[in-house]
Formats: sequence, structure tokens, C-alpha cells
Amino acid sequence: MPPMLPSSPPDLPTAAYIHIPFCRRRCFYCDFPISVLGDRSRGEIPAIHHYIEVLCQEIQLAPVPPQPLETIFFGGGTPSLLDAAQIGHILQTVKDHLGIATSAEISLEVDPGTFTLAQMSGYRDRGVNRLSLGVQAFQPELLSQMGRTHTVAEIYAAVEMIRQAGLTNFGLDLISGLPGQTLEQWETSLQCAIDLHPTHVSTYDLVLEPGTVFGKNYSPGHAPLPEDEISAQMYELAAERLRSAGYEHYEISNYAQPGYQCRHNRTYWQNRPYYGFGMGATSYVNHQRISRPRTRREYYQWVNALTAADGRMDEPQVTPLDEWLETLMMGLRLAEGLSLEVLAAQFGEQKVSQLLKALEGCLDNTGAGQGWIGLNPSTQHLYLTDPEGFLFCNQVLLRIWQVFDSA
Repeated sequence: MPPMLPSSPPDLPTAAYIHIPFCRRRCFYCDFPISVLGDRSRGEIPAIHHYIEVLCQEIQLAPVPPQPLETIFFGGGTPSLLDAAQIGHILQTVKDHLGIATSAEISLEVDPGTFTLAQMSGYRDRGVNRLSLGVQAFQPELLSQMGRTHTVAEIYAAVEMIRQAGLTNFGLDLISGLPGQTLEQWETSLQCAIDLHPTHVSTYDLVLEPGTVFGKNYSPGHAPLPEDEISAQMYELAAERLRSAGYEHYEISNYAQPGYQCRHNRTYWQNRPYYGFGMGATSYVNHQRISRPRTRREYYQWVNALTAADGRMDEPQVTPLDEWLETLMMGLRLAEGLSLEVLAAQFGEQKVSQLLKALEGCLDNTGAGQGWIGLNPSTQHLYLTDPEGFLFCNQVLLRIWQVFDSA
């Protein structure tokens, strides 16, 4: 039975995130909703087959947008544990129900050592045109310490297969602030990444999540974690080296060659609606943020309940205050920042005036980019400076929160 559509025109997405939860094992820093299958698992195994069936069932219950999707992102987990036919089946379901634009960006997260050249060519043939390769580090000791299943040699083999398959738009992910990681090791990882000429590089500072191996074994600010000063130097070094190599620092943790910013992730940073499908995924549709259960069993039950309700989700809408704060929090992550004109049109002049008042004392409106916050006098864009403002982003957001959350 088709889902019930709202009576008024909905604010429907042009982006979809699809969660593939399967991993060979859990990395020591990871708190994502995943299902561990073992070191040699991939492809046609019953758990994956059943998950895909339920996932496609959920996709078919989503409200149909007025225009086809512009971006699709397969995240995980390790989506490259699915073969090309399985990814193709999911994409066909999306195309049949929601539509996919001919110019759509279709991204797939992949890990070294989890795919073959034939598999990569199959992904390409089924529409995947952008890859995110989870490298994390170029030192064997750091990879082992993180619980990664791949070797340094497999990183280079993976990039070679990606190129041979004709997928030229690929990014690399790196992690800084690892236990025992030195500034010299980080510099080496950055240079190794640059030498592979990806179109995109993401650099994430380690976050100790409760319940993870790292979260249990280490404490913030204590050895063997790098000191805060070293972590800041790692961030500044990444910005310096990647910009010098021709990458635009377009978001706090992301760098791209001109024309290769991640279109899908900009949906989040601009606080626009998006579909979320799969275990643990979150959607933002019709001003409702809805999180799916984080285990397969509970997710399957959730989809069954959704089916029984004809696709209707009776959840509270995001409040105007939350939408305002989320727009600020996400938009300030982008190098171009936020347009005061757009903010005023969406939320009102009074809100913008309150925002500027909240930032008095750390706002530079000369366009020189000094301090933490800049205001471009010609475009009237409010932005965090690079690297100081990006480094102190949390302090800036806390200042904003204190003003509006207590209002």
C-alpha cells in the first residue's frame, strides 16, 4: 500500500542517506550503529540479504518528492561489503520510488581491502560516481592500534583499483589526535594522501566516544593522547599543507579540489531536508527529525510498524528555535558561513540582530578575518576564520546557545 501523503505541499528532500551497517569488526574509536560479521564477510550472506530487503521496504514507504534526488550517500559501516548487484538493487529501488536525477552525485564509502576491481567497476556501472575511502593513517602501527582491518599496502592497491575502474572522483579520510600519534606521523599521512591526488580529503580529530575501546582506555587531555596544543598544530598543519596543494578548505574538516565539494554533505551543513534510510539513520523530512533504531532487530520491528501505519510517522516537528540554532551550528561549519540576508528572510531581522549582539567582542566586520568570527562587508556573510575560528568553533556556538536558549 502506498504511503499517505500530507494534504499540504511538503518540504521534501533532494538528498538521501542510506546506512549499510555491516563491518568485519568494530574499530576502536567507532560508536556508529554497525553489525559485526567477521573478517572475511561480504556479499551474499543471509544477514546482508535480509537487511537489503527491509531497507528497500522502508525506501518504498517514503513520501515521493516533487523532483528526483540530486544526491545519494551510502554510509556505514562498510558499504563495500555489499557487492555491485546489491548496491544496484538498492539504487534501482530508490530510482523507481523517489527518482534519481541524471546529474546526481552518488557516493559510496569504501574501505581498503574490502573490494576487487570487478566489484568497483560494477559499482560504477550501476551509477556510483563518487567514493570516500577510509584510510585513517599511513602508519602500520597506528592502523593496528585503531583496530583497522587493512594495511598500508592495501590503501595504495585500493586507489589503483579505483583509478582502473575509471572512478576519478574519490576522497580520502584521515584521523588526527590518535593515541601516541606524533606531529611527524600526521605530516607524513597528509603528504601520502596528497601524493595520491584525491579530489577530496576529510581530516577528523579523534573524539573519545563512551563505550568504545578508546573511550574506555583513554581520557581527554591525558597521555598517550596528544596534548591540546599538538592537536591544534595538527589541525593547522592540515589546513596549511592541503591548501598549498590546491585544496579548498570549504568546511571545518573537509578539503576539496575546485569543483569537488561533497554536494550531499552540504545538505546537512545548510540544514536542508534529507531522507535517511536504514538502521541508525536519521531523516529530516517535513520538519521532523526521525532517528531509526540502532540494532537490526529493532530496526526491522520499526519498519514493520511503519508499514502497518502506511508510512506515516507521528513525530513532533522541529521547533522554530531548534531550527534557528541548528542552522547556525551547521552553517558556521562552512567556510563561506551564513548569509545574514538569507537568515533574516527565513527567521526575521530581530533574530539576526540578536545574533550580532551575541557575538559582540569577537566579531570583525572589517573583512580582514581577524579573531574567531568575520563578517564580509560586501556579501554580508558571517563566517568563522580559518584556522582560529574553526579551532574555537565550540566556544563560539556556546556563546550563541547561551543567548538564545535562555531567551
